[in-house]
Amino acid sequence: MSAQLAAYTTSTGEAFQFWVLGTIAVVGALCTVFMKKTVHSALCLAGTMIILAVFYLANGAYFLGVVQIVVYTGAIMMLFLFVVMLVGVTAADSLKETIKGQRWLALVCGLGFGILLTAGIGNASLTEFNGLGQANAGGNVEGLAALIFTDYVFAFELTGALLITAAVGAMVLTHRERTERAKTQRELAEERVREGKHLPPLPAPGVYARHNAVDIAGLLPDGTPSELTVSKTLRDRGQIRDVSTEALNDLKALEQRAEDRLERSNSGNSGKNREASK
Repeated sequence: MSAQLAAYTTSTGEAFQFWVLGTIAVVGALCTVFMKKTVHSALCLAGTMIILAVFYLANGAYFLGVVQIVVYTGAIMMLFLFVVMLVGVTAADSLKETIKGQRWLALVCGLGFGILLTAGIGNASLTEFNGLGQANAGGNVEGLAALIFTDYVFAFELTGALLITAAVGAMVLTHRERTERAKTQRELAEERVREGKHLPPLPAPGVYARHNAVDIAGLLPDGTPSELTVSKTLRDRGQIRDVSTEALNDLKALEQRAEDRLERSNSGNSGKNREASK
């Protein structure tokens, strides 16, 4: 009797956890959509996924909670985050739609999914609860495996087929058919020589610039910055710090001090020579 009552009642701690973490999860989901910077959106989505994992663990779904953290948050989301941080999405990128009408199509698909989800929840039977004790009687992983490979085996196989189709489709869309013979290393080297490109390895950033950061262009002997020392990606983003003016001023000050020292030494030597001649 106590187990049945526990299945139908909610403790104060469970209610507090649901309303606090649920609010944070909804806010994180909204920030994922409305954040202007892609990195911030990815971080908000990662936070929402972690809260979902906490909900799974609190409800006794230990396998789903661990998978949510290890696979989705730890692997997939971190991969997205690192890709976004390396590639970058700036205001200079084109925000034009390459496929016309995709926003309306996405709206229709989202509306259809919402109707299906509402219908499924509305038709669900909520009169009987088995409780966590009965659901995890043989262990959470064993119980989940029994449901997947017995009652929901068709949905599981259909989901696997959809994922494989999506992976094959992504490979087909990104594949480029080569229409000409690939050039050998010798041909590429001869082409660089004929075009007069930079043959040796590119110089390191920050040379003679008083800093060695990757976003600071190295300086040539005359003090002008060299574009070969910085990444083209940083140059296109406008994220290169120019310290050439500071370096030129320091160089001029050093030359002035050297000239002053030479003048003082020359004047001292000439004075000594006059005294010696007298």
